[in-house]
Amino acid sequence: MTTMLFNTTAHRAGFTDKLLLPHWAELIKIIPEAEGVTTFQFKFTDPEIENRYCFEPGQFNMLYVPGYGEAALSMSSDLESGNGLLVHTIRHIGNVTRATSRLKIGDVVGIRGPFGTSWPLDAIEGMDVVIACGGIGLPPLRGAVYRIIRNREKYGKVILLYGARTPKDLMYPTEYESWQKAGIELQVTVDRGGDDWTGRVGVVPMWFYHFRVDPHKTAVLTCGPEIMMRFVIYEALARRIPSEHIYISLERNMKCGQGACGHCQQGPFFICKDGPVFPFSALESIFNVEEY
Repeated sequence: MTTMLFNTTAHRAGFTDKLLLPHWAELIKIIPEAEGVTTFQFKFTDPEIENRYCFEPGQFNMLYVPGYGEAALSMSSDLESGNGLLVHTIRHIGNVTRATSRLKIGDVVGIRGPFGTSWPLDAIEGMDVVIACGGIGLPPLRGAVYRIIRNREKYGKVILLYGARTPKDLMYPTEYESWQKAGIELQVTVDRGGDDWTGRVGVVPMWFYHFRVDPHKTAVLTCGPEIMMRFVIYEALARRIPSEHIYISLERNMKCGQGACGHCQQGPFFICKDGPVFPFSALESIFNVEEY
C-alpha cells in the first residue's frame, strides 16, 4: 500500500487537473555553476499560470524540451523572493538534460508540476536542524535554506554541511556569506582541495564528529550521492537521532511524475508520488537492499 507521506502543493494550488499538460515557460537567465552543471531561470509565458503556480522546497517539476522529452528536476527556487522565476540547477548527463545545455535565452520549454513531497519544514519548527548534502544534492535543499533563513526564529541551531569533489564543483558559492550572516553555521568540505584551497578536505559524514547534538530535538535533512546519504544516516543514528527525524531525498528514473509508469518504484513506494522526500523510518527496511 502506498500513501502520500506529506501533502503536495500541486493539489492545494489547484493544479490537480493540469498535471498532465505542460505549461510553457521562457528561459530568462543562464548561470554556469560547474563543469556540466548549469542553473536556469524560467518564467511562465502565461501570467495566470505564473500567479497560480506555487511549490514547497523539495518538490520537482517535469521539464519538457521539445524534440527530446521530459526530465524530472528538483526545484531550486527561493519561493518567497523568486520574482515569479522557476529555478532549476541541472546536471547535463542524460538525453534531455544534455539538450538543456544547448538552450538559449528566449527559448521556451514545457513545465509540468509541481510533483512529490517536500521537506517537512513546518514539522521541524523548534528543533535544531542539520542539513547534510553533497554535490548536486544542494540544489533540492536551496529553497529549504531560504525558507529557514526567512523564519530563522522558528528553528534552533542550523548547521549546513556541504561537500563536493573539488572547489570548482561547489554550487552557489556566492551565496555562502549571506547564509552565514543569516545564522546558518556553514561547513564546506571537498574531496580534493588543490594548492589554492584553504578550506576543509574530507567527506560530509565525518563532520558529524565536530559538533554535538541533542538527539531528541534535532532533525537531519540530507540529499546527495546515495553512498553519502547512507553514511550521514549512520552517523545520525549513532548519535541516537530517531529515524523519523531523519529525512532523505531520493533520485530515481522518474518518467511520469504520478506513479503511473512504475519506473521509479522502490519497494512499496513510487519515488515520484510518495517521495522524493521520505522520513528514513519509512525506508529503513528497504534502503540498504541492493537491486538485482
